[in-house]
Amino acid sequence: MRTWILTAVLTIIIGGCPASAIAQATPKPPSPPSSDLQERTEKAQKGDSNAQFNLGLMYAKGDGVPQDHNEALKWYQKAAEQGNTHAQVNLGLIYANGDGVPQDYTQALNWYRKAADQGEPIAQLNLGGMYFQGQGVSKDDKQAAEWFRKAAEQGNASAQSVIGTFYNYGLGVSQDYGEALKWTRLSAQQGYADAEFSLGAMYATGQGVTRDYEEAYAWMSVAGDQGDTKALKDRDDMIAPHLTQPELLSAQDRSKRYFAAYVRHSTQAVP
Repeated sequence: MRTWILTAVLTIIIGGCPASAIAQATPKPPSPPSSDLQERTEKAQKGDSNAQFNLGLMYAKGDGVPQDHNEALKWYQKAAEQGNTHAQVNLGLIYANGDGVPQDYTQALNWYRKAADQGEPIAQLNLGGMYFQGQGVSKDDKQAAEWFRKAAEQGNASAQSVIGTFYNYGLGVSQDYGEALKWTRLSAQQGYADAEFSLGAMYATGQGVTRDYEEAYAWMSVAGDQGDTKALKDRDDMIAPHLTQPELLSAQDRSKRYFAAYVRHSTQAVP
């Protein structure tokens, strides 16, 4: 059987991460009537950091106002300077992606660190990504692992998937298949497709866990049901042939239960 490469979204933590990522954790404000917009603007002008952040988000998205990246940047900056972690993360994303400004990893690192030091998990995830990729800082897998773990411990599914992969390969940490399994399972149980694929691969190969083709089939199916075509191909080509017909039916039933429990009812937005 071919060796699986366990997956984690390491390449989209920086650069591919959308500038609206924090809006998944912070409800996007509805398009306001002009009177509400005026009130929000007045609060922002008086120094209310939440109003400043929300106003920046509105200008960034063109939600109730003409889209204006300069205005978004201005209000994010004001809120970020007051310690608003949501604004700090979005400001970091703007500089990391070069979204309306020259790309500046040093500035991105600065704002991510300010938010990460306050315990913001998305900032911790992105800061870990910058250390892993050596963007704005010397590449340091150990530092990357520390920040990924901080975010993972707060329940961030992306970070849990990534730190699981770090433990699997011994990146910045001692290789530990038990820890890899633990974090990958936690991420998969939040409906994170990459972790579901990795968990299926672990069960198929018996890495860190007793080999179980039914469990492998079930998790690969759940990942496939979220659009992972590779998971479906590997399931059919490399796992299904090991199952009897009764075992296959059992695995299919299990996958439906997992999907209902961990995907359909998942409440965490994943960046």
